[in-house]
Amino acid sequence: MTNKSNTNTYILIQGVLTCILALCFASTFAQDQLKTRKTTTSDFTTTLLVDQTPKEAFNAINDVRGWWSEEIEGSTDKLNDEFTYHYEDVHYCQLKVIEVIPNKKVVWLVKYNHFNFTKDKSEWTGTKIIFEISEKDKKTRVRFTHLGLVPAYECFNICSNAWSQYIQQSLFSLITTGKGRPNQFNKRVKAQ
Repeated sequence: MTNKSNTNTYILIQGVLTCILALCFASTFAQDQLKTRKTTTSDFTTTLLVDQTPKEAFNAINDVRGWWSEEIEGSTDKLNDEFTYHYEDVHYCQLKVIEVIPNKKVVWLVKYNHFNFTKDKSEWTGTKIIFEISEKDKKTRVRFTHLGLVPAYECFNICSNAWSQYIQQSLFSLITTGKGRPNQFNKRVKAQ
């Protein structure tokens, strides 16, 4: 009976340990899902409403030199186009157009990024910049989201303020008047 009792105890302990490990795994998975959900909901986003057509908004978004920077290098309006942005020696990034749905959506992937003012110089690398265009109450709605630009980033306050200015003022002006307020030409400085 002792061997059978020891075997039963061993099986019982093994079962309990298996249950504990399963609960730990489930708890970790749930926490990861919650973190993912929090990150997704805290990505930087801002929205414009304009009287112009979705096509006019789409064309303005793709005229990146007209609202973000005159120093954009490369094509910016077709699927798989790659371009670079820089602002003095403060910010340099390489982007790729990864989704284009005419008059509805444009998505860029940040392939490489360098800031000179953060500890992690590459905070944007791997993030996505999304422009979604829709019609609402006889107006065109442009929803801008920087997917992955979250409050945990050191650059969040500076970057969200900069995006607000570029989108709410410069892109808005380009769509509504045909003239944006991009960064002006300056000396070309590459990331170190």
